[in-house]
Amino acid sequence: MELLDEFDISIIKELEKDGRMAFSAIAANLKISNTMVHQRINRMIEQGVIGGIKPIIQEKKIGYDWASFTGITLNKDSDSDRIIEALKQIPEITECYYVTGSFTLYIKIIAKNHEHMRRILYEKIDGIPGIAKTDSIVELGCAFKRNISL
Repeated sequence: MELLDEFDISIIKELEKDGRMAFSAIAANLKISNTMVHQRINRMIEQGVIGGIKPIIQEKKIGYDWASFTGITLNKDSDSDRIIEALKQIPEITECYYVTGSFTLYIKIIAKNHEHMRRILYEKIDGIPGIAKTDSIVELGCAFKRNISL
């Protein structure tokens, strides 16, 4: 059995247009019941297909003009769980990934300006025991960002 059927995909596509759309409006657009929309969305959230419905903050609009993608090399990869927990405590880190290659972890940092970025890197991240090295690439702007096509 497929995880998503045609109704699930149609509901997701409606939510991608406007995540605030009322379930009744989605139901009317798709010619299905409001109850069906509600049940399908709840099921997809429970299954982890949809990570919830929340606002997408445009960081630059609220004064966060700098972003970096930063690779982190650890002294011991086995310390990654502890280090990830420490990284979660830094609110300017918005994403963290396990990666292959030269780094163990790859993070995205959002900062107000270059001085703020420096403080995050030198005072917060470099102070975490077990981090051997960081290597940052400054983001100059997002060309596009999207969900996987259904």
